[in-house]
Amino acid sequence: MKRLLTPACLMVVCLLLLAEVAARVFFAQDISGRFDYGYNPQAGFDERPDGTVELFRAGGRRFHPQTFKRHRPPGTFRIFVVGDSVPRGPSFQTAYPWFLGDELRRHGIAAESINLALPGYGPRRCQVVLRKILEYEPSLIVLHINDTNKWEDEREWRRSQEFQGWHPRHWLMKVFIFRRLYEAKLEKVFWPLVPEAIRLKYAANDADAQVAAAQDPREIASRIRLAEETAAENVAMLRQRGIPTILVTQCRLEEEPRHGLYLSDHGLDPLGATLVGPGTYHISMKEVFSTRDFRPLFTNFSGHLNQAGHEVLAHAIWEKIELEQAALGLPGARVAAAGRPPDPPVTGPKPQPAAPKP
Repeated sequence: MKRLLTPACLMVVCLLLLAEVAARVFFAQDISGRFDYGYNPQAGFDERPDGTVELFRAGGRRFHPQTFKRHRPPGTFRIFVVGDSVPRGPSFQTAYPWFLGDELRRHGIAAESINLALPGYGPRRCQVVLRKILEYEPSLIVLHINDTNKWEDEREWRRSQEFQGWHPRHWLMKVFIFRRLYEAKLEKVFWPLVPEAIRLKYAANDADAQVAAAQDPREIASRIRLAEETAAENVAMLRQRGIPTILVTQCRLEEEPRHGLYLSDHGLDPLGATLVGPGTYHISMKEVFSTRDFRPLFTNFSGHLNQAGHEVLAHAIWEKIELEQAALGLPGARVAAAGRPPDPPVTGPKPQPAAPKP
């Protein structure tokens, strides 16, 4: 025992304790939910005593930083957009939730449009976010339906459960420093150093497993089935609460030697159509973009849009809102009379970028 308690050992222990305390005191918000991997409903939501909610980038949640009031201001039409990296966009002010808010305000509607989309999120983790934002009095939810990212959801769920409980074998992984080193070892340090033959024998790294899952017919069928089941659950939940919903079924670019470049919905459009009902509407990205030269509007084959593509989608969603404005409880949009310029846009509340922390 005396040999273990050397001055060097005690110094290392003290340094680790100081590092752990510093991480939890000075970086508490940054590591909030870090080891829940997106399954902690509160992660990324800072609810302040003055009634303001700030979205911040927490562990497992890379929100665009934004602020809004917990209780919807009177007369405000509040939209939440939930989905993955496609609606999240290339940046906060070049994604369609931002353009949609501007479009509504130009038509005389005091509107907030809040972007809650998160990269890599599949149906399960999107549902966690969706349940949380029901607390914030939405006027409308725009919910993207996609069949990708199921593998990421399952991987993060396994990680979140891996060191649950307080059995002594988990104690070391309750320490932030050790848990982070463990992740780094697996993801960035350990696997690249292990010979490929050993990796293939004992396990596959994330990238290999993800590629394999994307090509496995059983996995493809499973992720489509999950998208269907989760979408049906979400619609039933929102309909029960009387919250109007626009379902956006995503599409992506595909290319074949015979047919060239085309848009594929992977069977999601029929799913969206079957869920239409009281208070639930559907927009097909495939239909929106197939009527125009779509290739310049996409950045890659995974369905991501550039700024021009986001503007097109924002306008399509505005047209759906305008069409259903009576059912959504909106007044008629202002339209300029012939020969007279339109009224200036309404200065409604906007989801503001969160102020940088000192």
